[in-house]
Amino acid sequence: MEDEFHELTDRVRAELRSPQDLIAYERLLGLARKNSPAGREELARMLVAVERPLWAREIAAFILGCAGDKRAFETLVLLLNYRDPVRCATAAYALARLGDPRTARAAAALATNPLRTAYALHPVRLLAELRAPQSVPALIATLERLLTPHNPYWRVALACVEGLGALGDRRAVPALTAAVAHPRLAAAAAASLARLGVHEDAVAEDGAEADGATAAAEPGDGQDHRPYGRAGRGAGRAPGAERGAGPGGGEGLPH
Repeated sequence: MEDEFHELTDRVRAELRSPQDLIAYERLLGLARKNSPAGREELARMLVAVERPLWAREIAAFILGCAGDKRAFETLVLLLNYRDPVRCATAAYALARLGDPRTARAAAALATNPLRTAYALHPVRLLAELRAPQSVPALIATLERLLTPHNPYWRVALACVEGLGALGDRRAVPALTAAVAHPRLAAAAAASLARLGVHEDAVAEDGAEADGATAAAEPGDGQDHRPYGRAGRGAGRAPGAERGAGPGGGEGLPH
């Protein structure tokens, strides 16, 4: 956690805009170092206080989430659904350590929502790490929906392919077999199938082997594709990221 916390606080420090912000920031760091019941109570109050800046609630939720305090759940889920990928990554890291049974259901709902596909990368990775009952069905459903030509969210599909291979559930074989036909996914899908004991010759016999066509150039999806355990020092924020979660019906955090 220490490295991730330092990356978070370094990133947040660049967002400070006034001496008052710096004072509040230093107080948050002091509460984190203190790690006392009284300090956690103050952090929890910060999550529901009005007119708190987003960065302050992000730090408070991260500290509480990594400490297993379930009061951080709602804020972390909102951040997981945020349009700034680096904040999604930080939230996913804390949610993976929170130990709240609601986490997998929330991540599955975000991953499978077609209106939130642009922000589904970190929920998908989180589902693979959680290894919850919801993980395999959600990853299969998301992958199957993304197996269309020239899909701009192929990195989300790739995360599904890799996650399904890591989870080792043979229910994923049909979806992974279909993914082999997609050039950007073929190598990872074949590797995941091999982990499930399905070999390339069996895939070819099913008629799902790639036809050798070259994939057309596909637009990027604008996401931070580093594993969410390392949110990335210095990652840029999306323009206007402090104002909401972007298109698709998701909610931003109030200020």
